[in-house]
Amino acid sequence: MFAAERRQLILEMVRANGAVSLRELARVVQTSEVTVRRDVRALEAEGLLDRRHGGAVLPGGFTRESGLPQKSHLATAEKTAIADLAAGFVEEGEAIVVGAGTTTQELARRLARVPGLTVVTNSLLVAQALAHANRVEVVMTGGTLRGSNYALVGSGAEQSLQGLRVSKAFLSGSGLTAERGLSTSNMLSASVDRALVQAAAEVVVLADHSKLGTDTMFQTVPTDVITRLVTDEPPAHDDRGATELQALADQGVQIAVAGASGGAGGGSGASGGESVPARRQRRDVALPGPRRQVPGAAAGLRPAAAMGEQNAGAERARVADLRRR
Repeated sequence: MFAAERRQLILEMVRANGAVSLRELARVVQTSEVTVRRDVRALEAEGLLDRRHGGAVLPGGFTRESGLPQKSHLATAEKTAIADLAAGFVEEGEAIVVGAGTTTQELARRLARVPGLTVVTNSLLVAQALAHANRVEVVMTGGTLRGSNYALVGSGAEQSLQGLRVSKAFLSGSGLTAERGLSTSNMLSASVDRALVQAAAEVVVLADHSKLGTDTMFQTVPTDVITRLVTDEPPAHDDRGATELQALADQGVQIAVAGASGGAGGGSGASGGESVPARRQRRDVALPGPRRQVPGAAAGLRPAAAMGEQNAGAERARVADLRRR
């Protein structure tokens, strides 16, 4: 394929999806990521698109949010590996919250056979993935349906989360930086995600490497409130991705890296979506020291580490007691 044909195809993909990873572009045009990166630079010089860490987006500053059909076809291998690894952090009898997103939907499919699990969610897709799980209780928030991502948002969703306390929150988003933390492109989604975080003792962010270094309009989770990031391995030549991961680790975030091609994920049963995989191998970046504390009044959020394993165990005991009643 000639350079002009490649670049036209790349441009059409970005216009159709809003944002596309370099890995996905290279797969579609059947060339290397190095060549695709060169093409993206040329298109950016012409003002036809913007480069973002690990991918390309429509021009115009902050990344535009893609619709669900587009998101579901982006970084599918990475999302599968991330979901496989994240499922290993969920234990029997836990009560958790799971936010909206295609990566959290993949996680939900792997949680269907975790005994005694209670999942609170504002995502219709997460609820659907768990609808036939006999040993999982699903609690939906209230709110107004946002059709672009099948999520419940607004004051009804936020109010239904008041007074709730669970062990972990699993969230995704549109971008993640060490400076601002997790962010998203929609104000209503960001507000509900913040409410989900307030309900959790620990916050686990699921984000593939293309979101590292990407900043979007509305902050959902400050970096110092994130307990753990589950991501995939950035490409070998992606120095910026490695730098961003190290910066996150320097701020106290535990980094768990999954292999997109089975290195950490193995044979996951992603297509069936029902089995819970065995605990995956993971690489945790060593923490440099104690986590910083966030003033609750300023941030409106509880630091996850402040709760610790004691509250997680107490929550599991409380859920088990409720079930016996």
